[in-house]
Amino acid sequence: SIAFSPKEALHGRVVDVSRDGFLKTMDVSCWSFMRMAHLAEPLMKNGGTMFTMTYYGSQMVVENYNVMGVAKAALEAAVRYIAAELGPKGIRVHAISPGPLATRAASGIPEFDELMDKAQSKAPARSLVSIDDVGNATAFLALDGAKLITGGVLYIDGGYNIID
Repeated sequence: SIAFSPKEALHGRVVDVSRDGFLKTMDVSCWSFMRMAHLAEPLMKNGGTMFTMTYYGSQMVVENYNVMGVAKAALEAAVRYIAAELGPKGIRVHAISPGPLATRAASGIPEFDELMDKAQSKAPARSLVSIDDVGNATAFLALDGAKLITGGVLYIDGGYNIID
C-alpha cells in the first residue's frame, strides 16, 4: 500500500488543487491498489486476502489532510467494488485505517504532532496506535476465522473514529 501527493497538492485547498496534482495523488494513492489487485487476482487461485491502508480523513474532514482525503475516499470505494468482484473467487479485500502513526508518509502532513495529540486525548482508549497493533489486527483478517469479513474498513484507532 502506498500513498503520495505532491507537496503543493497536499498543502493546498482541495478546490485549488491542480489537475496534475490531483491525478498524481489518485494514481499513486488509489489506482496503484486497483492495479495490484488486477495483477494479484490470477495468482490467487485458492482465494486469499488483499489489504490497503486508508485513514479517517476519507470520511471526515481532517485539517491539513486535504486532497489525500479525497483519494482515500476513492480507495475505500475501490475496496468495496473489488471485494464484490473478487469475493466469488474466495478473495477478501480490506482497507485498514489506523489512527495517526509517525510514518514517512505522515511527515508530509502539516501539524501532524498536533493531530497525534488530539487523537490520543480524544480516543476512548486514550492511546495511540502502534505498528504492532496494526499488524495484529491485519493478521487476524487474513485468518480463516475472518473468512466472512470483506469489503470494509477496519479502524484501529482506539475508537477515535466514533468521536466528534
